[in-house]
Formats: sequence, structure tokens, C-alpha cells
Amino acid sequence: MIDHAAAPLAIPEPPAKGHTRREALILGLFALAGAALTTGCASDKTALDEYLQKHFKDLSGDELKAVLARMEKKYSEQYGKHVSVSATPPLEGVLFGYALDLSRCIGCRRCVYGCVEENNQSRDPQTHWITVLEMDKEGGVNLQDANAYYDHETVPAPGKFYMPVACQHCENPPCVKVCPVQATWKEKDGIVVIDYNWCIGCRNCIAACPYGARRFNWGTPNIPADELNPVTEYLGNRPRQRGVVEKCSWCIQRTRKGLYPKCVEVCPVGARKFGNLLDPDSEIRYIIENKRVYILKEELNTQPKFFYYYGL
Repeated sequence: MIDHAAAPLAIPEPPAKGHTRREALILGLFALAGAALTTGCASDKTALDEYLQKHFKDLSGDELKAVLARMEKKYSEQYGKHVSVSATPPLEGVLFGYALDLSRCIGCRRCVYGCVEENNQSRDPQTHWITVLEMDKEGGVNLQDANAYYDHETVPAPGKFYMPVACQHCENPPCVKVCPVQATWKEKDGIVVIDYNWCIGCRNCIAACPYGARRFNWGTPNIPADELNPVTEYLGNRPRQRGVVEKCSWCIQRTRKGLYPKCVEVCPVGARKFGNLLDPDSEIRYIIENKRVYILKEELNTQPKFFYYYGL
């Protein structure tokens, strides 16, 4: 557990009149520019370039290539091995959806740690994008009494069932609405993404998310070089910095290249399904149309593209 009191968030000064919060932060960095250019400090210049970078969606093709090359150089030097950073666009005619069989999940948490390894989450302090909740079968879905910290010698425990929860990739995401700098948005394929370079760490999105799916980096993430996944995506699993929010991206570095998310691949009981909601012949569509489907907090009208179901 992280002692939040020991690692307070450094809150930036209020923006100058006439400027947005992010513009004020950027203007403050100009004080560093002279020193970076005078001393030739590469790390200062890289930090400055990252802050002065255009919004991801406004980058031209050449500008994006330069950004990716800069990141590849930075991460490769940091971890002592080649790290690739891609920006794979959404696939045409694809709207991703996810389904999880509550009657099959055994609460083994292999999805949790498979996700950690694939998506370069911090090992110390630990960051998990997936939380597995244990509940009583007799009580049904009851989030108030759910136990996220169960520790049994074997699972599933008698009389219990399990509900893994992560980003629901909502069609109507409240996190996107409250971001003051548009650092998070929904892509055409339905994946809700975060630009870590654009995030100012205000944590409005964390407060707005009804699923508790976002994580804030209170400390500098720790990833041993020999455990780093070097195949990364700009809007996904590239190494993050302190002071930004991160979350599940449905393994964007895999799914946009025709692969399953890592959690689907490592599930030992086949409880997880993933596919194209626009394909009438896909497994995900069959599940939605033929199984007993449960949508978490459906009454909030967030319209998740994550569906729980009972297959047995």
C-alpha cells in the first residue's frame, strides 16, 4: 500500500488570468528553456519538448514521427535496450467490445499480473489496472461488501464468485467530459485513451470514473529493465512518469494489430472474450445476443462496452 500522506501531490500554481491551466504550466517552462539551451542539458530539453508538444490529434505525420523517435531514444537509453514506440491508428470498421463470464472466473488474478507484465505497470510501488472483487454467491453482485484483498490458498473459495473490474471503455465516458485539457478521449474503435504527455495530474477523471478504473502515479513507476516489455504504444503501454493518470487500454499495442488483450490470452478458464461489436458473426455479438448479460452500473448511462455474462 502507498502512504498517500507521505507522497502528496504537488499542485501547480493557479493559471495566470487569460490562460488555461495547461497554458500556464507551459508558460512556466519557458523559464527553463534558456538554461536547457545554454547548458545543452539533453534531459531538460527533452522534458521541454514533451511539454511544448502539440496535442496528439493535432500532430502532423512528420511531427508524430519525430515524437515517436524521440521517445524511442529516451526509453532505449533509460532501459538499456531497444524500445519501440508506435502510434497504430484505429482499424476501419471495428468497434471493440469485451465480455467476461462470471460463471467461469475463478479469481486466480492471472489477468492482473499478465496485464502488469504486458503493459509496463510499476512493480514498486505496485500498480494494477485490473481489480478482482470477491463476492458471496448468495448475495449476488454487491459492490459494497465486495472483497478486493482476498488471500486464499486455493481459488475459487467455497460459496464465492469473482468479478474483475477495469476500464469499461464507455461509449459515454464521464472521465473524458471532466478532463480540463483533453488528455483523455474516446477513439473511433471505442478505446478510451490517455496521452501521458498531456495529462496534468489533476485527477478529475479519477473522481468522475464510477468504476474506480484509473490509477495515479504518486511515485516514479519502477520497472526493472529485464522485465520491461519493449514493444510499446504511444497511447498505451509505454513507460509512464510520476504525476499522471493511467489505466487499461485494452492492450492497444496488441488489439490494433489483430491480437487479443493479454488478460484474454492468460485466462486459464476462458472466461474472457474480446472482439468486434460491428461484426454480426463475432463471438462477442453472439454472447450479447444469446446470453444473460449484466452491465455494471447500467443506470448511470455510461454505456460500457464491457459486458458481464453468465455462460453456464
